[in-house]
Amino acid sequence: MKILIQNGRVMDPASGRDEMADIAIAAGRIIAIGKIAPDFHPNRTIDATGCVVAPGLVDLAVRLREPGQEHAGMLESETTAAVAGGVTSLVCPPDTEPVLDEPGLVDMLKFRAEKMHRARVFPLGALTRGLKGEVLTEMAELTESGCIGFGQAEVPIVNAQVLQRALQYAATFGYTVWLRPQDFWLGKGVAASGPLATRMGLAGIPVMAETIALHTLFELLRAVHGKGSEARVHLCRISSAAGLELVRQAKAEGLPVSCDVSVHNLHLTDTDIGYYDSRTRLQPPLRQQRDRDALREGLADGSIDALVSDHNPVDADAKTLPFAEAEPGATAVELLLGLACKWAQQDGLGLMQALTVLTAGPQMVLGHALGTLQHSVGQIAVGGQADLCIFDPDASWCVDPALLRSQGRHTPFEGHELPVRVRMTLVGGLVAHEAERRQAAA
Repeated sequence: MKILIQNGRVMDPASGRDEMADIAIAAGRIIAIGKIAPDFHPNRTIDATGCVVAPGLVDLAVRLREPGQEHAGMLESETTAAVAGGVTSLVCPPDTEPVLDEPGLVDMLKFRAEKMHRARVFPLGALTRGLKGEVLTEMAELTESGCIGFGQAEVPIVNAQVLQRALQYAATFGYTVWLRPQDFWLGKGVAASGPLATRMGLAGIPVMAETIALHTLFELLRAVHGKGSEARVHLCRISSAAGLELVRQAKAEGLPVSCDVSVHNLHLTDTDIGYYDSRTRLQPPLRQQRDRDALREGLADGSIDALVSDHNPVDADAKTLPFAEAEPGATAVELLLGLACKWAQQDGLGLMQALTVLTAGPQMVLGHALGTLQHSVGQIAVGGQADLCIFDPDASWCVDPALLRSQGRHTPFEGHELPVRVRMTLVGGLVAHEAERRQAAA
């Protein structure tokens, strides 16, 4: 299949490219950017006039809910939602049912995802068996099956000795450990600690639940770092100003850490809970405005490496419960690009900055784990895989859950107006999503 994309504004944060240029695609790869050979005869020509041609977005936190939780979401529905939002590569946590702690489960997930030919799926393997925080998994075997790192999802490791051993093992073989920093005992609430949670009678999660976990992790990392090997740690969904400051200090010290932030914590605060709106029941919880403002600044100055959707579809039965009993999570992968651009607009940043935290930033987090795909994911390059997102930067749309492709329809952004609309998504040189013409022009 040969495709020619014409008249588009090509923007690639990884290379700094921002120009009007045509792109030629053949056999799933980009063969030319700009000057196209006269003997190139495409099977299809795509007119991208008025649109931006960007690298396919990379989302580091997308729950597919399969295997085991198909009532909330399925591989087909959630990868369809991903490409509808311009996401061509996604990382899924290991907290499926059963947990991704066996190579066979990872093989099955990768095989099914590849057969569907939508978004590329990069699984995280469980760091400990059954996510119980006791016995380490066979990381080497899981890596051979396709895991790009190892984590605990939402389950903290209580035993610091187990975490130390995990870091030592990961350092020996160059694996990356993905952890959401939250103390097990202090993190059992349902909302951020503060005056609002107190007035509403909700059990609070203090900021120190995050900072204590970070202090512990960094101390263990210092013990491993600089001994001929290196344990890389990615911190998932930083939620507080104090936590972000600790990350800055760790980076300045030279510790091999990276971090991301959720679109929810980037835009919302605890006041958005309103009258116990279960759509805002999230992990980590929405915190105060000073935390949100600090996270926005950290994303802008590069202290935070990536913006993630934290897509976690939840079925209606689990959400239509009292706030404290509702299952945490929200649908967001289709909103990722719009929310990133909205942040950039509100904070006076350019479109290139919004794309950086969705492409080049997360690509750097994935790093060497991508293997041969390292120079294809999150960037536009001759010879690289043709994973592209074509969107209209001047279009806007109102979030209507009924129109989302995800099986989960609960989002705190319902009714919000978002800038930009994805017109087309290509994965491996094939069209994985194409908006209806009337939608693309809306």
